[in-house]
Amino acid sequence: MTDRTMFDLKPTDPKPADDKYLSHLELGEPDKTFLDTNELVINMGPQHPATHGVLRVILKLDGEKVLGTECVIGYLHRGVEKIAENRTYTMFNPYVDRMDYVAAVSNGLGYCEAVEKLLNIEAPPRAKYIRVILTELNRLASHQLWLGTHALDIGAMTPLFYTFRDREEILKIFEKYCGARLTTHAFRIGGCQYETYEGFERDVVKFLDFVPPKIDEYEELLTTNRIWLERTKNVGVISRADAIALGVTGPVLRASGVKWDLRKAQPYAAYSDFDFEVPIGANGDTYDRYTVRMEEMRQSLRIIRQAVEKIPEGPIMAKVPKVMKPPVGEIYHSIEAPKGELGYFIVSDGSTQPYRVRIRPPSFVNLQALDIMVRGALVADVIAVIGTLDIVLGEVDR
Repeated sequence: MTDRTMFDLKPTDPKPADDKYLSHLELGEPDKTFLDTNELVINMGPQHPATHGVLRVILKLDGEKVLGTECVIGYLHRGVEKIAENRTYTMFNPYVDRMDYVAAVSNGLGYCEAVEKLLNIEAPPRAKYIRVILTELNRLASHQLWLGTHALDIGAMTPLFYTFRDREEILKIFEKYCGARLTTHAFRIGGCQYETYEGFERDVVKFLDFVPPKIDEYEELLTTNRIWLERTKNVGVISRADAIALGVTGPVLRASGVKWDLRKAQPYAAYSDFDFEVPIGANGDTYDRYTVRMEEMRQSLRIIRQAVEKIPEGPIMAKVPKVMKPPVGEIYHSIEAPKGELGYFIVSDGSTQPYRVRIRPPSFVNLQALDIMVRGALVADVIAVIGTLDIVLGEVDR
């Protein structure tokens, strides 16, 4: 129970509602006021549209200035890890699509490769290339959705229409390939169930030629826009040391100047075959995270073009037992998802079902940096910082 003196309450005053969530907020001196008004503790969310899902952020304010925050999560909890213990390895595969539902392809790649490590099998070269193409297309689609919604949060409506218009071309390719647009269940343990459809390479190359001028359009709207600069420059700054200490990964980490990308540092699938750059920022602010993601979209296009040009012939599935019983042991495997490091820790007891599955989602870990990033900022900046973290509550809560 929260100490009454922290709120400067008289004995006759009612207890504050939901005070159990305020335990870690640094509430400061009890007599500290702003314009003769007590400091405010308010809820942002879970219904607030700018929290990008059912995220509840408790804000402690001195007027418009943020003194502290606490994230309350769990409104979208579905017990995904517990479900894994009651499904076979193959049956659990589609469940991971529902975590980061904006990047379902990446979720599936990480899980399939983790189980393949456990079984000591390797997907054929052609399957690896198909995986890279679809995963990088998904990275583009994820970044486009992020840019459109992030810009909308800050007040720019036009980028939303532009990005969704162009993202539609990626979803058409996904739909032709496996019949799904959002929860794209593209991969199987051991490779890919579906061979590429007739005209797949042509459609991908057509998209590669179509989208670069569109990315330039996004930048024309925003990169030097005076309002955009005022809302993003020196907002939500996180230092290199703090980012590393908090375990932040992905574009948020790279924007703070850390050149860490699992596609380069610990290559998986066929990424070691491709030439691409890892963009980084200098200031670790909201603007740097924007520029890093914009360059990542261009690098994804570069990877996809190389993959389409060099895609090998051959089978798309390795020899996988119909009844999967991995040997007793454990494995951790991680990939560079659009939002950061997505890892799967799987423990096998030798049965057809995993003994334990632990998922390390990037959104969940990155979200803990929110408090540091918004202290001393304004309420409006909280909106910008939540957007720049690019969280999806499906993988935060699981």
